[in-house]
Order: sequence, then structure tokens, then C-alpha cells
Amino acid sequence: MEERLVTVARFENYIEAELAKQQLDDNGIRAVVMGENVGNIYAGAPVVQDIELQTLEHDAEKAHEILREQV
Repeated sequence: MEERLVTVARFENYIEAELAKQQLDDNGIRAVVMGENVGNIYAGAPVVQDIELQTLEHDAEKAHEILREQV
């Protein structure tokens, strides 16, 4: 059975999401940023879309700890 991805943080801009992803990567946790292309699809339209940072479910708790330390 495959492990599912879970959202560990939400961001309003792509740069913050990528910085958080790098923090997780630096600590050995693989993560993906979902939703970053929404602005390109709807260029010029005021679209509100959360950008989600996701990890595998077994890494979620550790990811939350790492992200809390960065605040």
C-alpha cells in the first residue's frame, strides 16, 4: 500500500513555500509544493489559491516541528 501525501503548511506565495520546502529538504524530509502554477493559468485574474506544502504521511509530524522552529 502506498503512503499518501498530507499537507503540512499553506502559503499565500510561492517563494515562502519554496523556502519552507528547502528547510524540510535540508532536514532529510522530501516535500512537494502544490498549487504554484495557479497564477500562470489565470494570469491577470485575482485568484486566491492556497499553495500547499506536502510530505509523506510518516514525515508530517517531524515536518511540523521543523517548520515551527523556523517561525
